[in-house]
Amino acid sequence: MPILDGKEQERQGLMETANLMAVSARTAPKSGGVDDILTAIVTGPEVGTLAADMEKMAVERKIERWSQQAQEIKGSEVIVLIGVRGTKRYATNCGACGYKSCEDFEKAEKKLGQDFEGPTCIFKALDLGIAVCSAVKTASLLNADNRIFYRIGAAAKRLNYLPEATLIMGIPLSSKGKNPYFSRL
Repeated sequence: MPILDGKEQERQGLMETANLMAVSARTAPKSGGVDDILTAIVTGPEVGTLAADMEKMAVERKIERWSQQAQEIKGSEVIVLIGVRGTKRYATNCGACGYKSCEDFEKAEKKLGQDFEGPTCIFKALDLGIAVCSAVKTASLLNADNRIFYRIGAAAKRLNYLPEATLIMGIPLSSKGKNPYFSRL
């Protein structure tokens, strides 16, 4: 009977976890049953590229926390990205987007803000939140270290990792003795 290397098995387990997280995001409930969720899985050198861009953003914005979080994700085996086409409308005229009607929202100029594109339909933002929560629930059930990162999503947007997404969140995964994403030392 062969002896399987534990580190390699952990790496494979994290990849399987990431795949199942993408399924969870896809099958999460959506407003009106309209699916505008997008997913991607980042591995290998692209994890380092995301961290490097977060480092650049730390310098540009003079916010040390960007750099700290970049350090936290460098050891991640895989990062799950979940985004949404948030500038698409959901016909209910609720006004949460800041416009009187969904038609006005749809006609509004879509533009890139500091990190993401807007305006954003509140229902699409809610769909993103539900998809992200479904994905991290799956990671948690499989005992994978994880955390939702706004800053990973901002870097992924800048790097065009999910081209159609107007808003992105990133979820790094690891299997360490201590969850590296909640270290505040």
